[in-house]
Amino acid sequence: MARPWKIAVLVVAVVAAVASALLASKNSIKEPAVAGSFYPGGKDELASTVNAYLSRAGAPAGEGRLIALIAPHAGYQFSGQVAAYSYRHINERAVDTVILIGASHFSSYAGASVLAEGRMNTPLGSVKINERIARSLLSDQAGVTVFREAYEKEHSLEVQLPFLQQTLRNFTVVPVLMGAATRESFTHLVDKLTGILRKNDRAIIIASTDLSHYHDSRTAAGKDRKVIDAVTRMSVEDLQGLLAGGEGEACGGYPVLLTMMVSRNLGATNGILYKYADSGDVTGDHSRVVGYGAMGIYRSPLADQQKQALLLLARRTVVDYVKHKKAPEPAMNDPRLQANGATFVTINRHGSLRGCIGNIQPVMPLYRSVIRNAVAASSQDFRFPPVTPDELGDMEVEVTILSPLEPLTDIGEITIGTHGLYIVKGDHAGILLPQVATEYGWDAKTFLEQVCAKAGLPSDAWKDAQLYRFSADILK
Repeated sequence: MARPWKIAVLVVAVVAAVASALLASKNSIKEPAVAGSFYPGGKDELASTVNAYLSRAGAPAGEGRLIALIAPHAGYQFSGQVAAYSYRHINERAVDTVILIGASHFSSYAGASVLAEGRMNTPLGSVKINERIARSLLSDQAGVTVFREAYEKEHSLEVQLPFLQQTLRNFTVVPVLMGAATRESFTHLVDKLTGILRKNDRAIIIASTDLSHYHDSRTAAGKDRKVIDAVTRMSVEDLQGLLAGGEGEACGGYPVLLTMMVSRNLGATNGILYKYADSGDVTGDHSRVVGYGAMGIYRSPLADQQKQALLLLARRTVVDYVKHKKAPEPAMNDPRLQANGATFVTINRHGSLRGCIGNIQPVMPLYRSVIRNAVAASSQDFRFPPVTPDELGDMEVEVTILSPLEPLTDIGEITIGTHGLYIVKGDHAGILLPQVATEYGWDAKTFLEQVCAKAGLPSDAWKDAQLYRFSADILK
């Protein structure tokens, strides 16, 4: 028979465990902070409001894989209709994971805060946090930690949830709230999120941001147009410059830059504007407005006519530059060709290489990359003298459009004819395009040895070097 004092101890332990579990459960639930102010607080009214916004939102076509969305986060009466244009594009899509990235408006801290457990509540119910993915983002060293206080009053992520609840089923979220981003936190999140989304094509990123604040409508539209153009062209560099110099504004600047970097790593080629408006369109006061944009970021294939236009542009550039030392300056109105891209231009003559120059990162508009590299291939390849006018009659020009570089950890992931290779070790780097291995009949091991030779490295240097693979569109 148990002694009375042992029973008492057991009861106390059980009560303490239950109380601890209830407290932990309560702490893991993020209750809404702005229900009833930024959006309706009642379940039926909120559902009706969101559905009405969605029913009025158009759905301009976006070709290819939708990788990310950008949506505003003001009160629904001001920006809800604009936000609906973004969410209209994931309605009934097979999305099971949403990476929500917003900016902290009320807490100051370096790096980023992630909610790593529990649920986020709205009047429409609970949304489960994807704890496995959220915890994989955490790094004390990079400054990506759990800082729950940052979420207590924050609205930038919360206002996205009712739209998700009305457009998706059986999904989880990964809430990321950016403070003052550091190089370490930004790089860490880019690398982690890129790896996560590479493995799950049912995941999507949503960046939460409003645009310019408190200018008249005309000034706001001018600033916002520049930001939208940079996103449309997937120019992280231009957007960063606009935000740093004040020519453009976005309160979620870091979330958008982070989203663009991850999207670019995943092969995103262009952004599409779904809808733009400002608060004056609702209030009627256009003297002091906030701008709102709904956008999608896509990985879109080039159409045949776009490929042909780039190939003709490369050929024209070589001819014009060799004959007249002047490159063409075409008026380019195609948004897809205005978007940043990475290309190589190759010149062959009588079946032999005559010049090949390119860029491996998408740091300029696609058509400008072709022009620049066509000029360089004809005149700046150190392996050959400049092309002469007498050679133009029997030369062949080829354009290779590169996908993003993808880290390679297993040589079994190399497919001859599909993948090119890029190697980096110390101060040495080298690249070989996919068509080179096919032309010479190399197997994967020979391909690796040859890219080492291209970089000026020993033939087995690939074993402990940084290796990347990429695919390509080859136009010829």
